[in-house]
Amino acid sequence: MVGWALVNSQNKRRLAHDHVSELTTNRLSIYLRCLNQIDGAGVTRVSSQTLADEFGLNAAQIRKDLAYFGEFGVRGVGYYVKDLRRNLRQILGLDRHLRVAIMGAGNLGLALADYPGFRQEGFEIGALFDVANEKIGHESRGGVPIYSVKELKRLARRERVDIAMIAVPAPKAQPVVDLVVSVGIKAVLNFSPGALRVPSGVKLKGVDLTVSLESLSFFLAQDHANG
Repeated sequence: MVGWALVNSQNKRRLAHDHVSELTTNRLSIYLRCLNQIDGAGVTRVSSQTLADEFGLNAAQIRKDLAYFGEFGVRGVGYYVKDLRRNLRQILGLDRHLRVAIMGAGNLGLALADYPGFRQEGFEIGALFDVANEKIGHESRGGVPIYSVKELKRLARRERVDIAMIAVPAPKAQPVVDLVVSVGIKAVLNFSPGALRVPSGVKLKGVDLTVSLESLSFFLAQDHANG
């Protein structure tokens, strides 16, 4: 039946949320990117096998992951692309605008603030925060205002900030995270190197660009050694 369950029921959604792994939610994000691409190409229906073949995925894994959240496919037809996209966006919480603050208005923070892909996916970068007086009161090239870190508590509550991105030097990262947590922000994406600590009830994810580069360096070194 077209339109299937928008996540069959609230109980089903809560059950799925309690048991699904982070690896599964990461794959849901990948599926959503793939669906965005084929929807943009005008494709209206797709099977799990076609989706897997097109993007180097696993058809059985796709079906298993989606089964955590309901019955989205139609036997003999596959998935209706727009409907599955809408359902995945709801499951991932992307059916609402999420407000994001960036801690640190250096080169990385400014680049993150002006990245257009965030807004396209429903993430609104509302403010940058810094301690440097020469930056405070200015804006990124894309128009995101830069505030004093002293304004974080007031603005985070007024604007209902959902997520904080940490883009400060490593020695400053833990104190900045502690500040972010103290104002009630419960989701943190860290771009600073090193491990950070957060209390229970706060979700922290890290993006260490140096680790990724070192992994690539290892691959090249092995390739060179074997060549």
